[in-house]
Amino acid sequence: MDTSNSLLLSANKMYRRIVEKVSALEPVALLAARFYVGWAFFSSGLTKLNNWDSTLFLFEEEYHVPLLPYELAAYLGTAAEIILPLLLMAGLASRFSALGLFFVNIVAVISLEDIAAAAYAQHVLWGTLLLQVVIFSGGRFTFDYVVKRKIDLT
Repeated sequence: MDTSNSLLLSANKMYRRIVEKVSALEPVALLAARFYVGWAFFSSGLTKLNNWDSTLFLFEEEYHVPLLPYELAAYLGTAAEIILPLLLMAGLASRFSALGLFFVNIVAVISLEDIAAAAYAQHVLWGTLLLQVVIFSGGRFTFDYVVKRKIDLT
């Protein structure tokens, strides 16, 4: 009985040490997620901005954004794809910018009549990563964290 308890205690200690080391990677994982998703949306926004005539055409003919006139949808969508990723990657208002991009992501998916399986999977991945930032925050490598520490110290 003592031997099995001792083995369980040793296994538990080893497991906790491993968990502690893996948990130390959380800020790095959140930073990578913020940059991965942020860059995807930012580069999409830059493409829309650099090809404005094509963007208007796509919003008029291909994307069927509900409730909004296509020109307004093009301006709002492009602005969101430029501004929100910059905030997300900087870690400034991380949860707000991740939530905003989460909704942009949903609108992008529902605005297309046909979406390829690979593209849909990409949107699901982006949505999952964005929800992690919304739920857990952007992590330690953010301006949000620096501001929070300054406020907590005063």
